[in-house]
Amino acid sequence: MSGSRERILARVRAAVRDAPEVEIPRHYRTAGSAEGAAERFADRVGDYQAAVHVAPAADTPALIAEALDRRGVRRIVVPGGLAEEWAGAVPPAAVLRDDPPLSASALDAADGVITGCAVAVAETGTIVLDAGPGQGRRALTLIPDYHLCLVRAAQIVPGVPEAVAALDPARPLTWISGPSATSDIELDRVEGVHGPRTLEVVIVTQ
Repeated sequence: MSGSRERILARVRAAVRDAPEVEIPRHYRTAGSAEGAAERFADRVGDYQAAVHVAPAADTPALIAEALDRRGVRRIVVPGGLAEEWAGAVPPAAVLRDDPPLSASALDAADGVITGCAVAVAETGTIVLDAGPGQGRRALTLIPDYHLCLVRAAQIVPGVPEAVAALDPARPLTWISGPSATSDIELDRVEGVHGPRTLEVVIVTQ
C-alpha cells in the first residue's frame, strides 16, 4: 500500500517539477461593519427559530422572570459567575448549582439552563460559549432541553473573523446557531437531538 502511494506521489512530483510557481491571491474578509450589529444578530437568530428579545439592562431581570414563568420552570441550572442581576431574577427555590458537578441525569431532569456568552456573531446569528464565568461547563448547555442565553450588545461582533480573533482557541468553544436540529433525507426536521430543543435569547442593550 505504501509502495503504491510513493509511486503515485513520485509521478505527481515529476509532472509538476518544471511548472512555474503560481501565486494564489487570498483576499479574505477580516472585518465587517459594526453598524446595526445587534439588529442583524437578532434577525439571524430569529431565522433559526429561536425566541429573541431585545431589552435594556434595567428591564432584563423582569424579562428573565417572565420567560421562566411562561415555561413553567421549576428547576433551572445557574452556572457560577452569572451576572448577579440575571441570577437574582431566578426564584431561589428554582436554582440548581453545578457545584459539585451535576450528573447527566440531573441535567436532563432540569427544566433548563440560563447563561451568558463569550461572544456573538451578527452575520451568522451564532452564540459562542467558552466555559467562562456565567457559562459553565459544556454539558450544562448541551443536555437540558431549554437554554436561556443573555447576550450583551457589546459582545456582538460583525462576523466570524472578529469572533475568532476575540476568542481563546485553547478554551472549550461551543458555537450555537439556533436550537439543536437536524433533518433526514426526507427533510423532516427533528429538534433536540444533540442539544437544547428550545433556545431563547435576550439581547441586553444599554
